[in-house]
Order: sequence, then C-alpha cells, then structure tokens
Amino acid sequence: MGKYQRYADNEPVRRLSFISLFSLFALLQVFPYKILYAEQFYRLYHLQFHQSPDSTMENIVWLEKALEADFCNPLYALAEIKNKEEWKHYRYLFKMHVNLKLVELYRTLGSRFDKREAYFFNAPWRRQNLESLSTAEQMYKIALAYWEKARQWADKLRGSPHHLEEIQKWEDENYRILSGELDYGDILGEQLDKLSRVRAAFEKMDATTY
Repeated sequence: MGKYQRYADNEPVRRLSFISLFSLFALLQVFPYKILYAEQFYRLYHLQFHQSPDSTMENIVWLEKALEADFCNPLYALAEIKNKEEWKHYRYLFKMHVNLKLVELYRTLGSRFDKREAYFFNAPWRRQNLESLSTAEQMYKIALAYWEKARQWADKLRGSPHHLEEIQKWEDENYRILSGELDYGDILGEQLDKLSRVRAAFEKMDATTY
C-alpha cells in the first residue's frame, strides 16, 4: 500500500465544493443541449483543459460530475465497443482514468497552497502560512482518496484480455498503476511528510524569530 496509508487511514476527508450550485448551473446554461452522461462531462473537462489549463477548480467539477453520471449508450462511447466484456473493460478504464485525473488536479491545487520552506522572515505571517499549509494538506489527502479509487479500478482490470486502442493513453495508465511504475501514494506521502516538517518549523516561530 505504500507509506501513504497512514494518511489515508485518517478520518474521511470531505470533498470540497469549489463552485457553488448556482455557478455550476450557470456553466451548464452555456450549452445548447442537456449534459447528462459521464462522457459529456468528461468532454467538457477535456475542452476546458486545453482552452484554459489553469482552471483547475472548474476541471475538478466536470470530472467529479463525470464520476457521478451514468454512461451513455456504448454506440457513443469514447472507444469502439463490440461486446459486453469490452463495455465492462471500458467503464472500469474510464473510472480509473477520471479518478487519476482528479488526483493530479487536487495535487496541483494543493501545491498552490503548499509552503516549501519556513524562512525566518516569514514569521510575521505565521498564522496565514499555517492556514495555507492546512489547505494544502486537505487537498493532498483528497488526492490520496482519489488515488485509492484509481488503484481499485485498475486492480479490477488486472488480467483483462481486452484492449481499446482509441483510448491507448488510459490503457498505458492502467499498466503503469498495476506495475507500480506510477504510485501517487508514495509521491503524496512524501509531500505530506515535508508539509508536516514545514508546519512544525512555523509552529516553533515566536516573537524572537524575526
């Protein structure tokens, strides 16, 4: 499971809602058709990612909606589906891929609040830095929760004889997870370890620090 498990076993992390329901409703009104299916929400993420890669929070919303939504008919899937077994393979691969993308997005968001060092001249803003570190920690832990889900979906694909060429990148991600080549558990565990050290340094600061 990797050293991250001690973080994953902590109390459940609540998913943050970065865009209000009103804002989400406004976003959906932009489109001339109803957004109902997982693939439709994924396409919105894909479109938004290429047009404005810094819109991390909006991309998170689209992907989280994609995980909640039903799949469209296999005729309109993102890969050619020939039978029920391939349909099952596709759905597991989709879930794995979307969870993995959410890991990356929450990690990106966390890095924006993370503090790499606790410099002595940051002492006047000790409280603000500790609050920022707390937010970063929450983002990393949410990323860990999604990583665990991505691992679970990848494990369900272990030994699958099917291969969907249209989504080869997802197949590659599955291979990297199952082989251990990709392990966000260890990556995020190291980031959380460093964050804890930086937090401890800030907590030790007092009026004499600066």
